[in-house]
Amino acid sequence: MRFSELRRLLDGVTQKMLTQTLRALERDGLVHRTVYPTVPPRVEYGLTDLGVEAGRLTSAIGAWSVEHARQILAARQNFDNQAATAPEPIR
Repeated sequence: MRFSELRRLLDGVTQKMLTQTLRALERDGLVHRTVYPTVPPRVEYGLTDLGVEAGRLTSAIGAWSVEHARQILAARQNFDNQAATAPEPIR
């Protein structure tokens, strides 16, 4: 996928931040960068096998979060209620 396509998909991301993120992902082996010798140069980015695997794991965590959102919110509410009614520590 070309840089400009990525930038359009990621509404609000700055060119600088996208560049830094892509470089970090490339350094980590999650993204590969291909430069085509054209004028102007054309650059495309794609996921490596490692990147695809990381994407699957991230999607699984996202699905788990959605599935358990009510339980998480209830646990937070319970915690906050207990904290609000707990006696002040002695100093």
